[in-house]
Amino acid sequence: MNKVSLSQRDQQVIWHPYTQHQHSGMPIPVIRGEGALLFDDAGNSYIDAISSWWVNIHGHANPYIASKIYQQALHLEHVIFAGFTHEPAVQLAERLLKILPGNFERIFYSDNGSTAVEVAIKMAIQYWKNKEIPGRNKILAFRHAYHGDTFGAMSVSGRGLFTEAFQDFLFDTLFLDTPDGQHLQDATSFIESHASEIACFIYEPLLQAAGGMRIYSASGLDALLKTARENNILCIADEVLTGFGRTGRFFASESLSYQADILCLSKGLTGGTMALGATACTQEIFNAFLSDDRRRTFFHGHSYTANPIACAAGLASLDLLEKKTCIRQINTISEKNEQFLKSKLALVDPAIVINPRAIGTVLAFEIQTSRHEYINQSADLIRNEALKQGIYLRPLGNTVYIMPPYCITDAELEKIYEFLLSVPGLFRGN
Repeated sequence: MNKVSLSQRDQQVIWHPYTQHQHSGMPIPVIRGEGALLFDDAGNSYIDAISSWWVNIHGHANPYIASKIYQQALHLEHVIFAGFTHEPAVQLAERLLKILPGNFERIFYSDNGSTAVEVAIKMAIQYWKNKEIPGRNKILAFRHAYHGDTFGAMSVSGRGLFTEAFQDFLFDTLFLDTPDGQHLQDATSFIESHASEIACFIYEPLLQAAGGMRIYSASGLDALLKTARENNILCIADEVLTGFGRTGRFFASESLSYQADILCLSKGLTGGTMALGATACTQEIFNAFLSDDRRRTFFHGHSYTANPIACAAGLASLDLLEKKTCIRQINTISEKNEQFLKSKLALVDPAIVINPRAIGTVLAFEIQTSRHEYINQSADLIRNEALKQGIYLRPLGNTVYIMPPYCITDAELEKIYEFLLSVPGLFRGN
């Protein structure tokens, strides 16, 4: 009897995310990872050029993080976080509050980026209710934003393919274009005219990732944050993707003069090893929930809130991030991206490669096709060709991007660059 492969077993029982199973091929069985590489059951290796959905910043199977997870698991694997506390949660909060850009004083833990955003939205809405200030019931967000797949996060995300099936169930949100060029004055005027009804403004600082790796100016965002501040609008920075070095700074908000009242973290928070989300807020936000009236409590929580093992992984990831070697690696990747962009990618056929761009460790461009959308089949062509060459990419439709782990070697990065230069050839003549 033939042995059933892991991929075949998977197809009998698993429903994968963002996957149309009617047309998807056999999933690749990954059996281990090391550094920037993933290995399948046939011994093939793949450079993880997107850090496994942007989370794995230190590489796979990092021995230091693994050791800290192991040590914590021997002492305390989990405990309810209402009425109890533990060292990893407190220590991680202390360390985050010291390095976050802004005047943050409290950390609320959850378990992923979407829930970190849900927490932020609920904090902002209830803040105004607890302050007994009526009318502040609208949320302001950018078009093309992506803040997660739970209902609150979808409601403040750009309307499109990801949300259209749920359109009738999402709450109304006020949307702006990102503040570049002529959009800045329009956006500023819009905020001023709707200020009395806006509870909060949520934004992904400098980079809208899932929306197509859209980069926009820090100065424009600063102008909007200034206007929001002048109109007493709470500001929420979604740094789920942009945090922990992705844009070249430790946090993207470090490039701004005006800081948020609430900030969301996840993805790189644990180095891609454990599920953990964190929402930071100012003392002003926290104080609005202090009351003898128990109805003003923040009624939100998760079974795995502040999981000790996840917090231990977060502490280990911070240890690595703060090393000079890691900071140099982030700077090196950022510099190499800029060099590749200017010296090679910018010279590729402009009829095929559109808008090449880079910010920090992220590099992206579009392929000129008749359909500019997430379900564009050019993504499958590029992904499959990359896999043949030992590289894992997952284009956002016709948007091709890389976001490698910081531990990637020069040779691995050069191999990715060489493949990117070959991509136009897949479409030339089509």
